This record gives sequence, C-alpha cells and structure tokens, in this order.
Amino acid sequence: MKKSLLVVALLSAFAPVLAQAEAGDIVVRLRAASVSPDEKSKLGSVSAAAGLGGLASQGGLHGNIGSDALLSVDNNVIPELDISYYVTKNIALELILATGTRHDVHLTNNAAAAPLGGALGNENLGSVNLLPPTLTAQWHFNPDQTIDPYVGAGINYTHTFDHNLKTTVGGLPIHIDDNMFGAVAQAGVDINLGSGWLINADVKYVTMNTNVKVSADSGATWVKIDDLDINPWVFGVGIGKKF
Repeated sequence: MKKSLLVVALLSAFAPVLAQAEAGDIVVRLRAASVSPDEKSKLGSVSAAAGLGGLASQGGLHGNIGSDALLSVDNNVIPELDISYYVTKNIALELILATGTRHDVHLTNNAAAAPLGGALGNENLGSVNLLPPTLTAQWHFNPDQTIDPYVGAGINYTHTFDHNLKTTVGGLPIHIDDNMFGAVAQAGVDINLGSGWLINADVKYVTMNTNVKVSADSGATWVKIDDLDINPWVFGVGIGKKF
C-alpha cells in the first residue's frame, strides 16, 4: 500500500501542472499567420455593365461582354497577436491584433475580344495594405484539459491604406474602399503545457467585400469596375501564456 502511494506521489510530482481556466483569466497568444485570400472577382461583368468602353481599353481593364478578366490577390505571412479574456471557464472573448498585411493585386484572364483587343495576361497592378482587427467569442470545450479545442464567431473591421494601385495601360489610379466590415468564423485548439504555457493552432475565415473603382480624371470622378470579395483564410500557429 505504501509503495502504491509513493508511486502516485511521484507521478503527481512529475506530471505537468495545468492551470485551470477561470472567469477573469487572460491569455496572450503570438502566432505566425498565413493570410490566403479566397477572392471572387466580377471585373468583366461589372465593368461591362458600367459601359466603360474606351476607359476600359485605355486602362487595360478589358470589361467587354464575354471577358473573363479577374482581379486576384496574393498570399502573405504576418505576425499575429491576440488577447483572450475568459468570461467563464468555457467562454472567452478574443481580440486579434494582426499587423498590417500587404498583398499584391494582379489582373488575370485578361483575354478580351474586339474592339478592346489584346491579352495582357497576368499583370501586377500594385499592392494594398490591410489592417484587420477582429473580435470573436469562443466556446472552449475542455478548458481544464491538456487538449482544449474551441470554435468561435465574431466581427472584423478592415482598414485599407497605402493602396497605390494603377492600371496596366495608361497608369490610371485604382481605388478600393477604405473601410470594410465582415463576419468571422474560427476554430482552433490549445495544447496546455503546464504553468500557464500553451501551444496554439487556429484557422479563421473572414468575409471582406470591397468596391474597386478607376478614375480617368485624376480622382475627380470614379467609376466602379469590380465588386471584389477578398475573403481570406487565416491559418495560424504559435504559443501563448495564461495569466
């Protein structure tokens, strides 16, 4: 009996000490996050409906009926800091403070028929910076266990800045909305290491919709050429500390 008690004591001494989640706890996580837009562009149909004609030709944005021209947005990897506040042991509010993420914007599938003519192929229109603070509410399934999966949902606000986009022909300025609001779905897992430390893996899907406009008179008037859904998947992995 004494030997059994000694074995139990030794195992308890060497087992990781998991800090049980309680209301009022704060967890800070630092992740490396891959931002992968799942964009949906309507460049051909929107610009054709706007009747751009010569403006589309001058700018190299071929919007005639039947055009398959699209705008594409490339991927980027950024650092992501988030702070979670536990309302209860299972419910947490997470504020995600990602740094600005820069993405190149390309014109693709630009094989227009006459009278606009020409196929410019994959042309780089420039880049845009996105600053996307996000707030989610999470449900943690096993807050007191080593493996604690969670799901969440929330809202996103994205501010765009330094968007120096230009058309491929003529150098006409392109403008996207300065502010975007969208919904967020989230799933992830915390692996508790003991003493409040954890490893985290997380995936989010963020809805972002913006109007894309072009100007032929130095910004005096703008014509909408695309209704662009950026909608990035954000895949993150990192470490965290519970306080």
